[in-house]
Amino acid sequence: MSTASASRYRDFAARLLEYDGALVETINPEGLEAMLPAPVQHTLHAPEFVRLGFGAELPPEVQRVSLESDWLDRFGQLLGDRGRWLQRVVNIPLPTLSHPERIVEHGLVLQNAIYRLSRVTPAWTRSLILLLRYTAISDEKRTGIIKFGLNLANGSAMDPCVDDLLTAALSVESAAGASVPPDAQLPPDWPATRLHTVVTRALPARVQAHLKLFLQGMQRRLERDLERVHEYYTGLRQEAWQRLHKQHTDSARERLRLESAEREYQAKVADLRQKYDLRVTVELEQTLILTSPVQRLELTIKRRKGERRVALDWHPLTRRLDPPPCEWSYTAEITRVVCDDALHLVSPTGHDPCAQCGKSYCRACQPRRCPKCGQAG
Repeated sequence: MSTASASRYRDFAARLLEYDGALVETINPEGLEAMLPAPVQHTLHAPEFVRLGFGAELPPEVQRVSLESDWLDRFGQLLGDRGRWLQRVVNIPLPTLSHPERIVEHGLVLQNAIYRLSRVTPAWTRSLILLLRYTAISDEKRTGIIKFGLNLANGSAMDPCVDDLLTAALSVESAAGASVPPDAQLPPDWPATRLHTVVTRALPARVQAHLKLFLQGMQRRLERDLERVHEYYTGLRQEAWQRLHKQHTDSARERLRLESAEREYQAKVADLRQKYDLRVTVELEQTLILTSPVQRLELTIKRRKGERRVALDWHPLTRRLDPPPCEWSYTAEITRVVCDDALHLVSPTGHDPCAQCGKSYCRACQPRRCPKCGQAG
């Protein structure tokens, strides 16, 4: 844990303990000591007096607190449902865009269609930001936080903007006294079923990206152990074959040894695969709804004889344009394909050819199976 992260973690723990009635004093380097009231002792499974350390260098006689320790779960139990839901309004001046065409040109690539910028108007939007904690367990364990943002006005995945939006939302100065104008038209809440579908489709690729190095290391360890087992049992088989081909050797006994070695080898391989089997769980930790002004760029997208209107928002908080929505996988890249039937905007992988018949089709139109051959998607 970096020094800055350790300081933030320590300060959070100190504020949480003080809020629940503990007497807290910070100590250097990156530690704290606290006198806990009885209810806090019970929740944290801790004695009345604790000394905790959060950094690489620890004060004497402290318990180390890190993302890998169980203290994260303990503080989560103490926190309960508090702080899991936050709504914030941030109202800042909305600048005029001098070159909106250039902004769209750098923020949208259509592989098989064209677009025309129709107009730019001031508007308000609501951004849904989810903080999700993933836990991956194989022969080792990894945990981390995924930040997933969604513009409720158009369904854009806001990955490149999430950190800036969070900083603005949590800034006391920017949000103090802010309110939404009475004539502002805000996007409604999405139904729970729709949000569940979005998160289910969006999370796998993001979890895999977070676990890339972990998966590579796991694969190397699995291959190393498989190679060792293979070499060992290959040696046993070779010895048995050599004895089998010698004269005056009990061939039935050697064949039994060969069969036994093969069974043991298959059992060892199965054990290793079970050992390195990966289990990933994802839990929602916090939800933020951020309401803020935007410049709304309305586009007309044309594909063959069809056309469709799409709106992209430019955020003054991040000074950048939303990624175009992907109505299948909710990726945050800027390249999109427009389908022929409903003019859905999808990422290129959302319009890939069918693995069985080779026909390209839109996964937003046909989420379950290929419309030509029926192969499951």
